[in-house]
Amino acid sequence: MSKLTVDISTSLDGFVAGPNQTLDQPLGEGGEGLHKWAYKLASWRQSHGRSGGETGADSEIVDEALRSAGATVMGRRMFSGGAGAWEDDPNANGWWGDEPPFRHPVFVLTHHGREPITMQGGTTFTFVTAGIEAALEQARAAAGEKNVAVAGGGEAVQQYLKAGLVDELQLHVVPLLLGDGVRLFSGHLDSGQVELERIRVVDSPAVTHLKYRVVR
Repeated sequence: MSKLTVDISTSLDGFVAGPNQTLDQPLGEGGEGLHKWAYKLASWRQSHGRSGGETGADSEIVDEALRSAGATVMGRRMFSGGAGAWEDDPNANGWWGDEPPFRHPVFVLTHHGREPITMQGGTTFTFVTAGIEAALEQARAAAGEKNVAVAGGGEAVQQYLKAGLVDELQLHVVPLLLGDGVRLFSGHLDSGQVELERIRVVDSPAVTHLKYRVVR
């Protein structure tokens, strides 16, 4: 069976987005700084249809994650930043334009059903109202032998961790203090509920990559 993986950037003080998220600032105040380390990489640029970029350990880690994923699960807020009925969502088709970078099936956790959206480049967004396990079951069927990635946000990651469904957790820890915003771990997990075994640590000037196996 494919693995369920989490691969996410976080600030040194544990935030995956800054405060005061808006349509103009989807990552909140200062949140864009969480991903600056990736924007310059050849693997990240290629996935977004751009040329050039830096190679090296950081780029190889991003490439590894991209190649291993055959489907993605994400929360509604990561998809559009909205909540409630879709007809009232000003960003109802998501953040990524006509050709999102996923290039595989994406399953969006939501309380409001709608028909799937097929985009250019191989991305299809399917909206799942039956909960995290139903989304995972559909994603695994779509991924085949590849992994399923939980892209975020923090609440979706916590739900899958609390349910004991995550196999691997990779954190890209950025030397940035946001002070407030969306926490990756905000107290929904009980003490000792998740046990982690370190697999790999890769350090670079802009980010430290920490990869863990979730012990069953």
